[in-house]
Amino acid sequence: MLSELVQKNRSYRRFYQEPPVVRAELEHLVEVARLASSGGNIQAIKYLLSADPEANAKIFPTLRWAGYLKDWVPADHERPTAYIVLLRDNEITTNFMIDHGISSELMRLAAIEKGIGSCLIGSIDRPRLRTALDLSTRYEILVVLALGRPSEKAMVEDAQGGDIKYYRDQAGVLHVPKRPARELIIN
Repeated sequence: MLSELVQKNRSYRRFYQEPPVVRAELEHLVEVARLASSGGNIQAIKYLLSADPEANAKIFPTLRWAGYLKDWVPADHERPTAYIVLLRDNEITTNFMIDHGISSELMRLAAIEKGIGSCLIGSIDRPRLRTALDLSTRYEILVVLALGRPSEKAMVEDAQGGDIKYYRDQAGVLHVPKRPARELIIN
C-alpha cells in the first residue's frame, strides 16, 4: 500500500555496492515519472541517467550530503550506484515549475517498491556538475536523485520539542523526526 511505501521511503545515504542499480531500473523509474502530472502538461523535465561507475565518480563530488550530519559524506563502499539528474529543458520553458518535485517523489516511491533506496539532493555545485557532465546550457540542473540498495536502517519518529534534525545513534540507525500531524493541521 502507498502508506507503507511512504514509511519505507527515507533519504538513504548509505548503500551496498552489490548488486548495483542498473540502467534498466533507472529507465523504469523514468517511465513512472513521465506519466505524472505536469504543470500545463508542458513536460519540460529531462532525465540524465547514470549507472556507470566512471560517470558516477564525476557526479558524486558535486553533491553535498547531509546538512545535519556535520562533515559526513558516504565512504567509497557506501556511495550510490546510480543517479538520475533532473533537468529543465529551457527550449520548452524557462518557468520554474513543480514538475521535478512531483516526478522525483514518484520515482522515489517506485524505487523503494523495488528495494532501491534514494536520496533527493538539491544542494549541488551546479557549475561543476554541468562541466563534469558536459551539459548544454539548454538544460537547467534542478535536483539529483542518488540511488542504491540501502545499507542503513532509517526510522521515522515524532519530533520532540520541535527538533526536526535527523541523526544517527551509536548503532548507526538513522532517526528521522517528523512533526506530528496535529502540529501540521490548522483548524
